[in-house]
Amino acid sequence: MRRRIEFGYWLLFFFVSRFCPCSAFYLPGLAPVSFCEVGKGDSDCQTQIELFVNRLDSVESVLPYEYDVFDFCKDEKEKRPSENLGQVLFGERIESSPYKFNFKQDVKCKAVCTKTYKKDSQQDATRLDFIKMGMQLNYQHHWIIDNMPVTWCYEVEDNQKYCNPGFPIGCLVTSDGRPKDACVINAEFNKKKTFYVFNHVDIKIFYHNGAADGWAGARLVAATLEPKSINHADEKTPNCESTAPMEVPSQFNNDVSIVYTYSVTFEENNLIKWASRWDYILVSMPHTNIQWFSIMNSLVIVLFLSGMVAMIMLRTLHKDIARYNQVDQENLIKLPSTKAKSTPFYEDAQEESGWKQVHGDVFRPPRKGMLLSIFLGQGTQIFIMTFITLFLACLGFLSPANRGALMTCAVVLWVLLGTPAGYVSARLYKTFGGEKWKTNVLLTALLCPGIVFADFFLMNLILWVEGSSAAIPFGTLVAILALWFGISVPLTFIGAYFGFKKPAIEQPVRTNQIPRQIPEQSFFTKPIPGIVMGGILPFGCIFIQLFFILNSIWSHQMYYMFGFLFLVFIILLITCSEATILLCYFHLCAEDYHWWWRSFLTSGFTAVYLFIYAVHYFFSKLQIIGAASTFLYFGYTMIMVLIFFLFTGTIGFFACFWFVNKIYSVVKVD
Repeated sequence: MRRRIEFGYWLLFFFVSRFCPCSAFYLPGLAPVSFCEVGKGDSDCQTQIELFVNRLDSVESVLPYEYDVFDFCKDEKEKRPSENLGQVLFGERIESSPYKFNFKQDVKCKAVCTKTYKKDSQQDATRLDFIKMGMQLNYQHHWIIDNMPVTWCYEVEDNQKYCNPGFPIGCLVTSDGRPKDACVINAEFNKKKTFYVFNHVDIKIFYHNGAADGWAGARLVAATLEPKSINHADEKTPNCESTAPMEVPSQFNNDVSIVYTYSVTFEENNLIKWASRWDYILVSMPHTNIQWFSIMNSLVIVLFLSGMVAMIMLRTLHKDIARYNQVDQENLIKLPSTKAKSTPFYEDAQEESGWKQVHGDVFRPPRKGMLLSIFLGQGTQIFIMTFITLFLACLGFLSPANRGALMTCAVVLWVLLGTPAGYVSARLYKTFGGEKWKTNVLLTALLCPGIVFADFFLMNLILWVEGSSAAIPFGTLVAILALWFGISVPLTFIGAYFGFKKPAIEQPVRTNQIPRQIPEQSFFTKPIPGIVMGGILPFGCIFIQLFFILNSIWSHQMYYMFGFLFLVFIILLITCSEATILLCYFHLCAEDYHWWWRSFLTSGFTAVYLFIYAVHYFFSKLQIIGAASTFLYFGYTMIMVLIFFLFTGTIGFFACFWFVNKIYSVVKVD
């Protein structure tokens, strides 16, 4: 990741230094901040370090919650940094906390606040029950210092060190005495049907001194913590050396007081540079070998398909065209038309080039041509958006350090790419002979985005009812609608105007007035088996990468391997194109000329395998419980499946469209 980010910085630095009269340039939110000791600071060097808190989430629930929903210590002068659109859509809710430190001033066992719950108070009982629910579902804190996560690092299998960007509220020992989740780290957590609150944290902040590098102050390069459960006997003089854990019984029979404390230490580490300060988190996720295995697996599939397509294009197809043209020139001119068709040589050529027999019907407009053109227009919009987003992510502009940038970039690009969607849809609809251009434009602008928005709005209602922080505020929904109807829809109309103004796409052969009868098809050349088989190979290229993407979305793991993702994106384009071309050729050889919808559905069927894999992932990998979380998971999955269906279907269609135009344009037809 560090190399990708540095490459992006160097690319920006080159253009800025060549063409801009400014002295420095940084991406928003990624500028380094210098810190100095108290009394030595100035406007360019801060002395106080603020700790911000983000939403709390869990792998056992899709519902995240704001920090304030739980009864934790709050900042008296609470402030919220400005959040971009991507952060709001992802449900991030960053706010200030009462944990504030002065640079290089170690603190030992400082009390933050005390939360007391009276057994006779229904309100206190509700608050404590909510915290218990968070511990039972293993909800995780997410703290931020200097725009980087405060991590909890611990050893896992094979002495590997894993740095988790979150840490749990607490843990639970079940009624049968089994410690659950983080309770396994301490043998003192052994009382049945008891919750243990992590009410103390030991924070260690690492900094890089700038004296040797020629800049004032120091820059923070890492922040780690260790959560502990401590039962402080005296609230005014807390004792962090105590080994007695803070117990919260499952039955609320007595008053409960929880004292929250922290300790902080500073340590100089000049070996870590500010530009590579995320590496210690990412290195603990050893996925590189698996990614290379995925790439090699995908390349084998691509090489196989490429060989098949090359064989068709260079041998079989070339021979078909050559033989037909030879028959056309040597036999048809010399013999009467009635005898020419009975010539054995012509019959052989006719049998060997079955795809040639449907030249008069292959460009016959498809049924439901308007719907197909609408899907292709939206698919084009999604394809261009995905390509530009992944390309920028590869340069490091959309790294995890730039929070919400990935989603913001995708949404803004989609809004601005309404013009190609309208143009492609209108041009193809005109080619299909359609005349209801107003309906075509309106449906292109509203149909697929409307389905996505309706699903998204329904999911948002559930989040709102559940009180989750992921619920989108009403003002943001209005802003999204304004972007859609104020920018995307007018741009779609503009694109459609130019699309209808252009002449229809010229076909290389004429279409007969009477449709040709399609002969009886074998099982493998029937529409449904061909479509089902067409999605297998593209899905085989992406399923490993899909696992990490789903982990990032639902298991709250960081995704940063955009280089691998962009490479898999290119492989997916090639695989969808080649698989669709192969099946299209086989169907044309069987004299089945209904290729328009079939080419779209062949590669688009990959989305069905995506949905099947998402169902498998839900039941085998996730621990999600509750009807609301289940409904949300499948609701958001359906949005992903629809977008992927339009994306892959569009790739397959245009690859097949190019192939069919190519082979029929080189054949001489009377």
